Amino acid sequence: MLSGLSHSLQPNVSRMLRRALRAREEADFEKAQRLYNVVLRYQSDNFDALYGLGQIHYRCGRLDTALALIQAALKTDLDRADGFASLGLVFHALTRFKEALASYDAGLRIEPDSTELLNRRGVALLELGRPCEALGAFERVLATDPVHLDALGNRGNALLKLNRPSEAVAAYDKALKIAPENAQLLTNRAVALRRLDRPHEALMSASRALVSSPSFAQARFVESIVRLTLGDFAAGWQGYETRWEVGLLASQRRTFTAPLWLGKEPLDGKTILLHAEQGSGDTIQFVRYAPLLAARGAKKVVVEVQRELVRLLSPMPGVAAVIARGQELPSFDCHCPLLSLPLAFGTELASIPSGVPYIRPAADDIAAWRSRLPQRRPLVGIVWAGGRLHDNDINRSMRLATLAPLLELPDASLVSLQHDVREEDAALLQACTNVLHLGNQFHDFADTAGVVAQLDAVISVDTAVAHLAGAMGKPLLLLLPFAADFRWLRERQDSPWYPTARLVRQPKFGEWDSVVAALRSELARARLLPFTRKLSA
Repeated sequence: MLSGLSHSLQPNVSRMLRRALRAREEADFEKAQRLYNVVLRYQSDNFDALYGLGQIHYRCGRLDTALALIQAALKTDLDRADGFASLGLVFHALTRFKEALASYDAGLRIEPDSTELLNRRGVALLELGRPCEALGAFERVLATDPVHLDALGNRGNALLKLNRPSEAVAAYDKALKIAPENAQLLTNRAVALRRLDRPHEALMSASRALVSSPSFAQARFVESIVRLTLGDFAAGWQGYETRWEVGLLASQRRTFTAPLWLGKEPLDGKTILLHAEQGSGDTIQFVRYAPLLAARGAKKVVVEVQRELVRLLSPMPGVAAVIARGQELPSFDCHCPLLSLPLAFGTELASIPSGVPYIRPAADDIAAWRSRLPQRRPLVGIVWAGGRLHDNDINRSMRLATLAPLLELPDASLVSLQHDVREEDAALLQACTNVLHLGNQFHDFADTAGVVAQLDAVISVDTAVAHLAGAMGKPLLLLLPFAADFRWLRERQDSPWYPTARLVRQPKFGEWDSVVAALRSELARARLLPFTRKLSA
């Protein structure tokens, strides 16, 4: 009796689901949610109602609730590819990329030719660092639908990850024929063009993106990098402040109750906190501004840095305290990220504070390493690879074997400052009788500086040791990839940041052999090694 009454009062579920879907499409989420909840009162396992509610919570950023609802929907019907597609999106938003990939794969078992699922699968593979597989997924989409806009753009992204920027530009150009004002495509194209050392074209592409979408932070950030590369510091440093709104740096933004200082307010009698934000090399480069703040009237300058830099930077003049990141901070009146200091000081090319050395190792650190170094002179340090996780490591690092023209010379007296020796380099390093490997014995950068202080020169790729050598005023031969980082500018062999640096650049993309040949010539001219007579013969 009761059951029959309930059935007779049950609303038209299909009609209510249609109304809820229409409300959801019109972004009237409150109405849609109300309708879905009515359906669930009568049919608690209704897929469409559970799924629709999950979609609403996803759109509103309530990801955990969305996940639970879509999973509940799929328990009622495991044959819904659209459910697995949405489940993957939620996992993706939660940065659970392996589970996102598994969701898309489950959906593809139901609908193997779904371009939507294939495209999303490729995006998940990109996030998991599997660009070759991702490229295959996007190309499967394009084989079915050659004008699939997302797949065209994502194919460009995969090619860029695979270090094939020319092909990436071509992929973006195809996509832009369909959507010529797409800000994301134009921005990604600018990134690829900059990697090809075509900064003026990159600037035009980023500028077009900003015309299309003036508030698009990623375009503004890419534009700032290009402007800094071209030496336009005034606009470049200003635009570089958008770094806090993009990519990994967004998660590094600090929120303090004390205000941000960007050079406009007086510092008289105040304590200012400077804090590291990116790599150790960035900290070494921009900590040069710390002593200058006292001249601006600061009562105390407190610097928070990576733990491995604390001992090295603690003796800096004008700095009241150097604190390891993660330790308790003292009270302060204002703060500034280290890479915002050029903006705060209005730094132009001609006004870079370039006096060196501004970092000096302690006498005890020098003495601790003296007995371990060869007595032969000249003595040259080498670093051939940077951190593996750097987003441009594939270009800025080289194999140790690439330096063979130096390593094979028996009279060379070289010191390896390489902290992280990769497996492919370990055997060769061990076999080089003329290379003393010390980098694996360094506990922090104070140890590195203790050795560098006793060298006659340092040869390095673009990594923290290069910045250390430059900051110490040590002769530095810096080996740079094609389209090097913005701080090294373009088409010059010197650096306004480090007067003792000599820049040796790749003449074309991925070409290190000519860099090493030019390095030999530089060593010969500088008479830095005892085999210069052989080199110049």
